[in-house]
Amino acid sequence: MLLYNSPVSGNCYKVRLLLAHLGLDYKTVEMSVVDRSNRAEVLGELNPGLRVPTLVLDDGRPLGESNAILWYLGDGTEYVPTDPYERAQVLQWCFFEQYSHEPNIAVARFWLTYSGTPELFADRLPARMKSGYAALDAMEGRLDGREFLVGARYSLADISLYAYTHVAHEGGFDLEPYPAIRAWLALVAAQPGHVRIDA
Repeated sequence: MLLYNSPVSGNCYKVRLLLAHLGLDYKTVEMSVVDRSNRAEVLGELNPGLRVPTLVLDDGRPLGESNAILWYLGDGTEYVPTDPYERAQVLQWCFFEQYSHEPNIAVARFWLTYSGTPELFADRLPARMKSGYAALDAMEGRLDGREFLVGARYSLADISLYAYTHVAHEGGFDLEPYPAIRAWLALVAAQPGHVRIDA
């Protein structure tokens, strides 16, 4: 398999993390999250959204969108429940990640740490921070009294949300008021086969 990847992207990292858990071999083509001038040339035939991650399967078929890739690779493994309701809950949290979490926490992180021009975003940052903290509040409420987001096992829901939550501080978010999230982050990092975002 071939993964069009950015080392600093949480969306790419979640795919690399699952690939590591599954022990699957793959190669990477590195792409910049800042300079996107070659996206159409490189990804135009593979992913209409021109985004990373894009995974090209062994048979040449391409697949984009990080959580779709997670589901393709993870379905039928221990990372996706067999119970229909719990499967739907995993999808619920993956949709939450892309709709409520990533657009705020990941964007703030990019603006402050990777854009090279954080001052250009100063007027828009407070709204992202407010919405990002709302997403963290929702996670804290869910994780209070439980180890994982869905059922009693580590799943794609945890992998999906771990990616940007564990680097939320790079976007200016303070996780100190979130003990359940902090305990969950430690538990995810202790899972067999775990790899770091900078590995």
